[in-house]
Amino acid sequence: MFRRWLSVMFALFSLGFLATGAQAQTASKTNPFNEGFAYNRLAVPQPVSPSDKIVVMEFFWYDCPHCADFDPLLESWAKKLPADVVLERVPVAFSPQFIPQQHLYYALKALGKLTPELQAKIFNAIHVQHIPLGTSEQMANWLAQQGIPKKTFLDAYNSFGVNAQVKQATQMVSDYQIQGVPTMAVQGMYTTSAALPEANNNKKVLEVVDYLIKKVQAAKK
Repeated sequence: MFRRWLSVMFALFSLGFLATGAQAQTASKTNPFNEGFAYNRLAVPQPVSPSDKIVVMEFFWYDCPHCADFDPLLESWAKKLPADVVLERVPVAFSPQFIPQQHLYYALKALGKLTPELQAKIFNAIHVQHIPLGTSEQMANWLAQQGIPKKTFLDAYNSFGVNAQVKQATQMVSDYQIQGVPTMAVQGMYTTSAALPEANNNKKVLEVVDYLIKKVQAAKK
């Protein structure tokens, strides 16, 4: 009797296990990436601008070799974004030595010079040519060779507007709980990076971002 009961219970357990496995397989097809493994959800959602777009952000640092490796792939990906999605970049400052390069980014943006080509040149200068771009003087001298007058750059570098953007960027690093770079954020709600086990390379990170964009788009409908 006990053996027969045990056999029946084992059969029921096996059927239940198979059903659960099938459900898990279906769920994995619907949701290819898992929260906590491919992306994290911010405890406090952050406001984004423009409000009528889905805003994707890259938190980066010019001196970071991983950011330099990621940049060409990101630029190529950005060219294919749908009309309702915009890409913004946020230069980080984990320590005071990062701050000059925050000014570099926002000064070039203020001058309308922050093209993908110049962005690539900056990464190349630092990581391939080993040209130091850690101070405003070094930056101004190098940018003069790229056709940007030294005084024009330094005026923008030290401007009130750029100082305000630098402070805002530093606050965003805290608000988004950024621990390393490059890190991507989507719509002020989600972050992902190659430090996570299901997003462990640059290509996979962008696949996760695409998934999160679709997730946000679906929620808006």
